[in-house]
Amino acid sequence: MKRFLLSLLVCSAPSWAAELSVIRNVPYAEAAHERQVLDVYAPTGAKNLPVVYWIHGGGWQGGSKDDLKAKPAFFAAQGFVTVAINHRLLPGTEMREIVRDAAKGLGWVHRTIAKHGGDPGRIWVMGHSSGAQLAALLCTDERYLKAEGVPFAVLRGCVPVDGDTYDIPAMIEVAETRARVHGLPLPKYGHRLKFGNDPALHRDFSAVAHMAKNKGIPPFLVLHVAGHPDVSAQAQRLGAVLKENGIPGRVFGAKDTDHGRINANLGVAGDPATAAVAEFLKGALSGKR
Repeated sequence: MKRFLLSLLVCSAPSWAAELSVIRNVPYAEAAHERQVLDVYAPTGAKNLPVVYWIHGGGWQGGSKDDLKAKPAFFAAQGFVTVAINHRLLPGTEMREIVRDAAKGLGWVHRTIAKHGGDPGRIWVMGHSSGAQLAALLCTDERYLKAEGVPFAVLRGCVPVDGDTYDIPAMIEVAETRARVHGLPLPKYGHRLKFGNDPALHRDFSAVAHMAKNKGIPPFLVLHVAGHPDVSAQAQRLGAVLKENGIPGRVFGAKDTDHGRINANLGVAGDPATAAVAEFLKGALSGKR
């Protein structure tokens, strides 16, 4: 665990600039695995600021909390502390344990972030790609956070970015039908196997399966690449189920981008998806859920 000051500047006009106090590689679990660590980016002098909890992508098999690019400076400019986690990876651990890692990291935030200038009662959960699936699941299936002593009431919003697995059975059916129709081989380790090769597990790991009215599920901003059919369909599916259950939600399709760039550009001034996030965050800053 290491603390240092970092001056971050996003080189895009207009740009964000902030001096951040950064703490690296904080263990969030007892007898922690080397990947059960997180980083905290707090604006210098932060006190009782809302928190962004970020989960990286990488297909549940890779990725890193270190690849944040412009995000910490952008969130600091909006008045937020940022926490970014690593989690254990497939195939070395099973999917259930990966979700539990994400929940344990959020449990650490709820218990500890006040010491680093954050407000444990105002947390926004976000993630890209596989991290989007994890973020959406944490904010809809209360069992994981309940096990860590975190009530849904502290969740002020969820921003899943370009995920394709909010409805895993649908994604598996689409992918396997496409392969069959075009005579293509199935992936050796695709979603069917990653999520346990069991239809019941596929449903259980799907955020849409856990939506319900009056459950305390926070508002959603669902970001996706507008030109990609799979992530667009999954985003619209998630948005529809949110609406069916009376949960505030907005689906935003970013144009002229791709899966990598929508993540890399998040936090860059002038980026449309970033503007959508900034607008969405205003609710937390005003104290509204």
